[in-house]
Amino acid sequence: MPPTLSAALAALPIALLMALMLLARWSAARAGLAAFAATLLVALTAFGYGDAIHGDLGPARALAGALAEAAFGALPILWILLPALAIYHLQQRSGAFAVLQRALARVTSEPAILALLVAWFFALFLEGAAGFGTPIALAAPFLVSAGFAPAQAVGLALVGHAAGVAFGAVGTPIVPQMSATGLPGPELARATGVYVGALGWLLPLAMVLIIARGPRDDGTRPRPRPRPMWGWAALAGLLFALPCFAIARWVGPELPTLGGALAGGALFTALWLRVGPRAEARDSREPPNPPGATLRAAAPYLLVVALVLVTRLVPPVQQALTSVELGWTLSGRFEGRIRPLYHPGTLLLVSLALGATLQRLHPALLAQALGRAARQLAPVAVALLAVLALSRLMVHAGMIDLLARAAVDLAGPAWPVLAPFVGVLGSFVTGSATASNILFSDFQQAAALQADLPVAGLQAAQVFGAGSGNMIAPLNLLAGAATVGLVGHEDAILRRTLGVCLTYALLGGLLTWLLTAA
Repeated sequence: MPPTLSAALAALPIALLMALMLLARWSAARAGLAAFAATLLVALTAFGYGDAIHGDLGPARALAGALAEAAFGALPILWILLPALAIYHLQQRSGAFAVLQRALARVTSEPAILALLVAWFFALFLEGAAGFGTPIALAAPFLVSAGFAPAQAVGLALVGHAAGVAFGAVGTPIVPQMSATGLPGPELARATGVYVGALGWLLPLAMVLIIARGPRDDGTRPRPRPRPMWGWAALAGLLFALPCFAIARWVGPELPTLGGALAGGALFTALWLRVGPRAEARDSREPPNPPGATLRAAAPYLLVVALVLVTRLVPPVQQALTSVELGWTLSGRFEGRIRPLYHPGTLLLVSLALGATLQRLHPALLAQALGRAARQLAPVAVALLAVLALSRLMVHAGMIDLLARAAVDLAGPAWPVLAPFVGVLGSFVTGSATASNILFSDFQQAAALQADLPVAGLQAAQVFGAGSGNMIAPLNLLAGAATVGLVGHEDAILRRTLGVCLTYALLGGLLTWLLTAA
């Protein structure tokens, strides 16, 4: 088969998925099932999936292995969504959201500032500490409770957390790159930190654009246009990007996102309270909460922060929790692993239970919140399985690798500009920057050596692109939609984030070209 035709066939499932979601406005579940059917047809007929090229397992056994990986991969995502959704419902039923809204109204009534505090600094902190969908699952429902439209809230969380995805959960995305290249973590962190420092500060400006959009396209009633806060948005971006760059350059890959979010968030809040408009002047009718009420209402979120810090930054605790691992293998080619005690979903569940206790809520209320969350997740599970099955099938059939190699051959000397888009492709298919790096770090190293380009620079472009791709990954769209009651309308989110993702990745490509040409 001609290489051009092979590449076109390999790209067919992704093109179909995007077209059905963006143009036909299908739900992620319907689009995912249709794209999976196309993937299966192409993999079996054009790529000989299951034959001697793939270990001579036979099509049925090879398909079973990919589906097993998809099912096992859906469990960790659902394990995050279940307690996150339960926290949201519990906060609503208990009145805790109303308490937090009154508290926030006395700090800021500006939508842009609220979004920067929640979908930028808070989401980045969660990304740096826990990752794996936690920022979206917690930040998006909080924004909805504060008055944002559902699709807008998820879009803000997706864009906001993307700046920190390159260093992810305590440096996790860098680990596959270390294994693939043999380069030390600090060297890769320095190369990657340049991208965050140079471009990461732009994402809050994109968030302001999302906020400033006119009538909502998700069925909610249009609201008056909020006042743009461009200066404060740029300041928020710099207050995260500069510490993140400094930590990446002089410390290593574990703490840039976490440290940048904590340092930047604290300084931004202090500056806003000192020189921003006085909260009382903006909303003098809002009464203060009773003593202790705000802390009790915020208990689930504060407990998440505390548990994340202890489990990620205290070595004996981290070692004890990570020592428990469950896993399986099939035919030596398919596998799945999870560390249940260290997983963010477990931390969220503990925070949910302890938060309900501190808020003195009846156990029946907690059970109702969990039950309602479980019912909401039923259709989400179907969509997750469809998209993950598509992903694992494309990976094992060699379709993803073929697409990447075709891109290198097509780009030629312009490859540095397109290198981040390979990371975007990996995250789009897998929903994870870490998985994107597992897929393509070896490939990016080979491309760098073939084109006589710096290996660390191409690896930095790869992980930068992988972070960008998190904004549009169907798995992330599904997870965000599930937490705000928008299942079946993921296209409304994608239309808000697609342009930001492609522009951000292109800027990363131009930066790669400048750095490698220097």
